[in-house]
Amino acid sequence: MRYVFQLFKTTAIASVIVGIGGLAQAQESDLSDYAHSEEAQEYIHGSPEQPTDIWVLSAGGRIYDNWWNALDKDPPEGTHPSYPVAGQKEGSTTWRCKECHGWDFRGADGIYSGGSHYTGIKGIYGAIGSNEAAIATLLRAPLHGYTTDMINDEEMVRLAAFVSRGQVDMSKYVDMETRAVKWGDLNNGRAIFQSVCAACHGFDGRAYDWGEGDESAFVGTEAVAAPDEVFGKILNGHPGVAMINLRPFGEQAILDVLSYAATLPE
Repeated sequence: MRYVFQLFKTTAIASVIVGIGGLAQAQESDLSDYAHSEEAQEYIHGSPEQPTDIWVLSAGGRIYDNWWNALDKDPPEGTHPSYPVAGQKEGSTTWRCKECHGWDFRGADGIYSGGSHYTGIKGIYGAIGSNEAAIATLLRAPLHGYTTDMINDEEMVRLAAFVSRGQVDMSKYVDMETRAVKWGDLNNGRAIFQSVCAACHGFDGRAYDWGEGDESAFVGTEAVAAPDEVFGKILNGHPGVAMINLRPFGEQAILDVLSYAATLPE
């Protein structure tokens, strides 16, 4: 079976979506970010009967990225009450874990030490190996304020597991100062991309365009501009869509795919 998911803006009318098992015609939608076929719902928002630890860590990583898209919830209203005045963002995006702690998990000590995502908040890298129940308790406390309506207890277990055991040392793969890729094996990355990723993204990475207006943004564009973010997407998948993840195959394979992606047309 095969599927292709179609990204679209909230105010746009989506085109035909190819889903597992057939075609679904998507019309104007109030979904927060993406539309997908009913057949893909279980893969995107459900959980297996016997989840492996790797699945749990990847699911937790998607919650870290954007919990409401990952969990099929409504986005929160308003700016997070703990979001600092030093920050430049507002609204629901301030409720994303990554918005303060970064794709490199180092917060103000990493890539988010400056720029539009700067908040001054430290990262979560120091929480590696911490007690997962204690992490969950901290995330429920007022500072973070994630209620059970937002992230239920079962989902919180996944997020806490990711914080404790699912992070990677991004500095091994991305230069923390220049935000450039530290190159892996391009030939292996090409082989994986052409055999797996191209099923949805196309051989040149331009099947989807995330740009706005006259400015395009393809896989290659994103891999060059934000390789730490793209590494995270390859590692865990993108929340809210039927995207595979390569966590089971190890960090070297992910770096190889990222390296090749950065050579694709921008």
